[in-house]
Amino acid sequence: MCIVCVYMCIVCVYMCIVSVCVRICVSVKICGEKKLLCNPLSLLFKMCVFFPPHLKKNLQQQQPQLVVSAKRGLTVALLMFFGTSGLILYFPPRKFTDKHEWVTVENGIGTVGISNYAQESLGDVVYCGLPEIGTKLNQLDEFGALESVKAASELYSPLTGEVTDINKVLADQPGLVNKSCYSEGWLIKMSLDNPAEVDELMTEEAYEKFLKSIED
Repeated sequence: MCIVCVYMCIVCVYMCIVSVCVRICVSVKICGEKKLLCNPLSLLFKMCVFFPPHLKKNLQQQQPQLVVSAKRGLTVALLMFFGTSGLILYFPPRKFTDKHEWVTVENGIGTVGISNYAQESLGDVVYCGLPEIGTKLNQLDEFGALESVKAASELYSPLTGEVTDINKVLADQPGLVNKSCYSEGWLIKMSLDNPAEVDELMTEEAYEKFLKSIED
């Protein structure tokens, strides 16, 4: 009996979400808005298999763009509803080196930066020396340097691969390395020649233990 009650509650919540999403999308379209969301949720659109067929048919009688907006609105609602439980959201694990670089890997591309410990040790970063796109790196190769008001630090590649992108914003805003070392202050993106190297790096928990060991 309890299972039935839980199921009915889930169904009711879902129908409320659908109703709200459609109303939002219709009002946005009436106001002349042509784009509700950006591309990063495109993968989730494919996962959103619960879009009611009868609702889709009704919406198709209007403008095709409205159907797309409704799907996107529903995706956001599902994301908000299930996101905290981890059923939809996925964040690639962050791995660390003993040189205090971090890397996350998604779709075969690694994003590299420095840890919070490293940026605090450096102080206010005033210059970021980064490699050119296309530079080939072996694991632990030096690929650049960071300079602060009180010190300078070389950067070492956590993996073997080729540089596919660099954070050009850091040329004008090197302080992002301090303000957002795990997000906007990333340094380079690189392909992976040997994905197995990722497994050899430290997890966040292991890195925290490593920091305690060097501080003692």
